[in-house]
Amino acid sequence: MPNTAPAPAAVNCHVNGRTYQLPVAPTVVVCVDGCEPDYLAQAVATGHMPWLQRTLKAGTGLIADCVVPSFTNPNNLSIVTGVPPSVHGICGNYLFDVESRQEVMMNDPKWLRAPTLLAALANAGQSVAVVTAKDKLRALLGHGMKGICFSAEKADQVSLAVNGIDEALNLVGKPLPSVYSADLSEFVFAAGVKLMLQRRPDVMYLSTTDYVQHKHAPGTPGANAFYAMMDGYLGQLDDMGCVIALTADHGMNAKVAMDGTPDVIYLQDWFDAWLGKSLPDAGAARVILPITDPYVVHHGALGSFATVYLPAGVDAVQACARLQAVKGMALVLTRAQAAEKFELPADRIGDLVAVSERFTVIGTSASRHDLSALDAPLRSHGGISEQRVPLIVNRALNGLDTNRRFRNFDAFDLALNYAQPR
Repeated sequence: MPNTAPAPAAVNCHVNGRTYQLPVAPTVVVCVDGCEPDYLAQAVATGHMPWLQRTLKAGTGLIADCVVPSFTNPNNLSIVTGVPPSVHGICGNYLFDVESRQEVMMNDPKWLRAPTLLAALANAGQSVAVVTAKDKLRALLGHGMKGICFSAEKADQVSLAVNGIDEALNLVGKPLPSVYSADLSEFVFAAGVKLMLQRRPDVMYLSTTDYVQHKHAPGTPGANAFYAMMDGYLGQLDDMGCVIALTADHGMNAKVAMDGTPDVIYLQDWFDAWLGKSLPDAGAARVILPITDPYVVHHGALGSFATVYLPAGVDAVQACARLQAVKGMALVLTRAQAAEKFELPADRIGDLVAVSERFTVIGTSASRHDLSALDAPLRSHGGISEQRVPLIVNRALNGLDTNRRFRNFDAFDLALNYAQPR
């Protein structure tokens, strides 16, 4: 007789060259936007995060590297694909499309070159839910994924057909939050807790906004209040038996001079002054700021990473040397050097990549940045100085080599391959 027994259920999921065990317990990976590790240290030390304090004793607390540029889109996509931007293709929030000769947002899934683990887990029969703060990430995170995927920003516009859920506001029991508020991130956590209570997904990904971190330094009342809020929701998920892995897309630093004003290198102005004198007929350089997104009120589109397209006839090595000498510049690389060092797709960055020092940001032209909305000293990110991020799991991880280099995109690996109950 032919064997009619059903095929055994899959126990592993393979995506982008990595293998992940399917979860035994509900598994939640959290990306806390802009979470410099000192935010957690200060909040724990002052008693604002009792859940995290217990977790660091009983579980696993590591420091990892995010990908550079240390911006939201490339790092969230690295976390959910398990690979760097050289593989998944998302190298910033914003880029210059050389084919159309247009500067565009990288929100469209057409820019994604690799499948996500979220889609692969859903295809393997796991129930998957994604809640992100800003809608700019929703289409990328949910690309090819069967399940629930919506943003707090547009929670009033969800539908079963598009988002896998309807009535998100009723689910959470909170009003639609302002995009420029701590409430936007709290909505993400509240939604995660309600989804786990009512739907109990096998895998959930929660991604917040860095509005608070752009305005409040570690240890300040505003920062501690935010992390106390977060701690309460994570404790509820832990009480429901969830495996939790917490990391960040990037850190955050003050970017000001001694007088408290933004310390900015206006790179387009610098190139225009140089090339306008030496090569008047060669055309202008084009400076791209990959931090650029629709939410510029709290950072003015100023970050510590820029990419530059040079006009014909300008030697990239010479330009590197000249720009490296500018005060406040940490590192200037050619396209090939930057693609190798930072694991970036070479066809999506300029002829040069410039990274500024810890307290300095890069702009285009002074006339193009409206900083009038800044109501606090500038805090931003994008460079090597914002690369260190937390990587915390609420379980002891047996058999893990803790001496290796960890990346924020190891979060799902730790949660699924080392932290599940056996």
